[in-house]
Amino acid sequence: MDKKNALRAGALAAGTTLMMLLMSSPALALTRDDGDDPGKGLSVIQTLGLYVAIPVALFAVIAGLVMVLDKSHAHHRVAKPGADKAKAKA
Repeated sequence: MDKKNALRAGALAAGTTLMMLLMSSPALALTRDDGDDPGKGLSVIQTLGLYVAIPVALFAVIAGLVMVLDKSHAHHRVAKPGADKAKAKA
């Protein structure tokens, strides 16, 4: 019974995808709209820099600032047992 339902769901998904592909018209992407001014494209290096290098660098800077400016470790110091007694004797 599960195989029949899985087959039915797969056929429905494939049919829906096929209909969406057939209904869309990628040929209209070549037609210019009024006011369309795309400019020149990006090279591979520019694209990698814009969408990979800059976000990774930004993440590294933010993570570094969080680690450097984190003060929570200073407040959670645990005193060793008997440390107060050693100070009292001195």
